[in-house]
Amino acid sequence: MKKVLSTIAIAGVATLALASCKGGDSDNIKVYGKEYASEVKLTDAEKTAVNTALAGSYDITVWVSDSTGVTKLTEKQIAVFSKQFPDVKINATVNGISEADSATQMITDVDSGADIYCFAQDQLARVVQAGGLNELATDVTARVKANNDASAIAASTVAGKVYCYPITSDNGYFMYYDKSVVKEASLDSLEAVIADCEAAGRGFSMELETSAWYNAAFFFGAGCHSNWVTDTTGAYTSVDDDFNSDKGVIALRGMQKLLKSSSYVSSSQTSDFTAATPSAVVVSGTWGAADAKKALGDNYGATDLPSFTVDGESYHIGSFSGNKLMGVKPQKDANKGAVCQLLAEFLASATCQYDRYKLVNWGPSSKFVQAEQEVKDDVALAALGAQSAYATPQGQIHGSWWDIAKTYAVAAKDAAVDDEADLKSALAAYEEAIEALFNMSDEEKEAWSVIGSIGGTNWDTDFKMTKQADGVTWVSGEIEITETSEFKVRQGASWDVNYGITAGAVVQGGDNVKPGQAGTIVVTLVTGDTPTLTYEFK
Repeated sequence: MKKVLSTIAIAGVATLALASCKGGDSDNIKVYGKEYASEVKLTDAEKTAVNTALAGSYDITVWVSDSTGVTKLTEKQIAVFSKQFPDVKINATVNGISEADSATQMITDVDSGADIYCFAQDQLARVVQAGGLNELATDVTARVKANNDASAIAASTVAGKVYCYPITSDNGYFMYYDKSVVKEASLDSLEAVIADCEAAGRGFSMELETSAWYNAAFFFGAGCHSNWVTDTTGAYTSVDDDFNSDKGVIALRGMQKLLKSSSYVSSSQTSDFTAATPSAVVVSGTWGAADAKKALGDNYGATDLPSFTVDGESYHIGSFSGNKLMGVKPQKDANKGAVCQLLAEFLASATCQYDRYKLVNWGPSSKFVQAEQEVKDDVALAALGAQSAYATPQGQIHGSWWDIAKTYAVAAKDAAVDDEADLKSALAAYEEAIEALFNMSDEEKEAWSVIGSIGGTNWDTDFKMTKQADGVTWVSGEIEITETSEFKVRQGASWDVNYGITAGAVVQGGDNVKPGQAGTIVVTLVTGDTPTLTYEFK
């Protein structure tokens, strides 16, 4: 019977579950029960088989986004699911937690983590490596692939195996703009958009020196790639990266057009539309739509990124595309594991994705929800959709890359316009830093460092810490800070393991430490089951 469950029962739960319960209740969070032909229906006999085989009571913890209303919606969706199987009693505890914190907690302690949890796709390799996921069954994988777009499938895959369920395809970026400043005829040309902003004395906001996630767009536009390879445990084994090439030089020359402009603002916040000197363009994602609409009113516009021109050739600026994913923790109880997989596939279904789109405007990964007219008519999602033709799915990327890849943008801003010697030098240094990641000694991987807006740097330089005789205490040298300085400590010069302080506790992935006054500090970390992180002014 359990074998039948893996091939038949999981196949059609989603549509069946919602079909019997449409509409919301007094709190106005609505379960729509919208059916999609893509989802398979179970026969009455198959439903009975599931109900009989999995009869019992199950305590299941679910971590979902802390976005407003998502927790309540998920509770309702679980209740609807449960109605289909009256003998399968699900005692669900649904907690709102950010995707970043969810992954961090699972990686730190899988046993204490939720049974079903949501996380961002860039954490997948680490979660797999930590033992937080099992490969999906063959038939489940086939259904996931049939329901979701190609970038979502890539985001759910490690070493050719699908480990989880996509729930969004909206973690990407595009261009918001003020229609009263940026002419429609300018939208396809970076040079023309910049000229419109400069003529109006308005800003063009895009994070370049401060974010590899955004600055990689120029490299993808120039035809470059950076593909990281992991083994089946999620460990990084190699990288195929051609940023250090003639195409990479073209990317930096294109980037300089914005970096050198008087309109350039290093930001991705749509609140820039209401800054003292307001921007007329902001490169950001769907999360900025509400602020952009409010600020621009009738002049609100959004579209794909423009092209830049180098030596007479045009290159459309690319982007990263990303996803939210839902995973199931491996279970000791096979029946509970089957129930969790059934429930997760349901919560990730087209039907439930539509609910979340209606509630919080999340961009669906389901091809069938993407085809809804109201989704296609959404200005921000339409812009994201247009940009998707030029987007690179964000796969698994080594945690150190995000710092390494900021340095060439800083160099390009400082270099003379089109100074190819300096640009090539910056790209060579970038490649050398990447190669060093695969040649780190065990001591370097173990070592801790301090990083932040400290010592005259901006989150791009590690200040080494020295291990003390007890083997668990690490102490930095003296570091100069300002009143606005912030810092964290991290291991192996990577963000895979890092500590901050949240609500007074030292936690993996915690908040930045903010001393709040200028001076010289020494930072001390004591590792162990209950780590401590302190700083002392000298």
